[in-house]
Amino acid sequence: MQAKVVLKFCPDYTADVEKSLREGLAEWGGMPTFVKPGQKVLLKVNLLMKKRPEEAVTTHPSVVEAVVRLVQEAGGIPIIGDSPGGPYTVGALQAIYSKSGLREVAERTGAILNEDVGQTTLQYPEGKIIKSLTVTNCVLNADVVIPISKLKTHGMMTFTGAVKILFGVIPGLLKAEYHLKMFKISDFADLLVDIAAWVKPALSIMDGVVGMEGDGPSAGKPRNIGALIMSTDPFALDVVATDLIGLIPKKVPTIMAARARGLTSHLNEIELKGDARSLWRIQNYIIPKAVSTNFLDMVPLPESVKNFVLNRVRPYPKFEHEMCVGCSDCVNNCPPKAVAMNENQRPLVDLQACIRCFCCQELCPHHAVKLCKPWLGRKFIK
Repeated sequence: MQAKVVLKFCPDYTADVEKSLREGLAEWGGMPTFVKPGQKVLLKVNLLMKKRPEEAVTTHPSVVEAVVRLVQEAGGIPIIGDSPGGPYTVGALQAIYSKSGLREVAERTGAILNEDVGQTTLQYPEGKIIKSLTVTNCVLNADVVIPISKLKTHGMMTFTGAVKILFGVIPGLLKAEYHLKMFKISDFADLLVDIAAWVKPALSIMDGVVGMEGDGPSAGKPRNIGALIMSTDPFALDVVATDLIGLIPKKVPTIMAARARGLTSHLNEIELKGDARSLWRIQNYIIPKAVSTNFLDMVPLPESVKNFVLNRVRPYPKFEHEMCVGCSDCVNNCPPKAVAMNENQRPLVDLQACIRCFCCQELCPHHAVKLCKPWLGRKFIK
């Protein structure tokens, strides 16, 4: 049976977002197909960091509000939540809810903003790369999980969407431990597929009205796309979203990890519904300067030699000291502790220790970390 993905044209956030979502969800019989009266529904949004809606880092409040109202109409109890980057504390959540516009959504609609920062470790023997998971209590306590992702490129994983957003069920700074254990991109992609398979979202929705291109998920540039995308299959949703921006599947590690497991990974496996694909003519979408190093796994070389080659082809973080304010967020969020502050309170990175997870770039509030590709990587690996 083909996975179904619905693509709706929504030119901007002043358009009737709720109407577009309602029309799209009609393909499955509407929100009542997924939400029953009295059920607690976690709207798992993208709240990476404290950013304004127009910066295109977080899920836009207009989309979240529209989903809230549809859930309430179906009799569900909407709970808005995420575990952002950095410490998972009530104070951090409150600050991001306010900055991202979601506190106003809650005040207008009566939706609940999650402030439960508890976590639970559970066994997951079905996982391919991990056999136990530590997850936020808000996802465990929900009857229904509906992720509302943001269409963005990503420095480490090339693309972040319906699958990658579910990494947010891992609480706070524990994400750094997962990065450290699964520092190879292929392993981390398998982790993300494991998490998505565990969550089993009832419905996935993507805010692609305004996405992000370039050095996402936080330091890229907003890009008008005009799309709302829905599916019961998060893997299929990502295939359609990447096709929309001209990103080929083999460059997206999560899509390739899904393909290796027989999950949806080709456009021809998908029943595409909604508005005509011809409405979107997205060209020259800026993709991060990622470098695939999978070829090294097929070469019988000592690890020391592989690491020597990797450090000369992989992108690396470069700190722009003139933009830096010395907040130390990069130091505090570096999984291998490869970043330290110098005598002038400016960061320096040990590239031998750096695992290229780009948490420093992802979580820098002042965009003071750039991704650079070495000369050898630029010349020989496209």
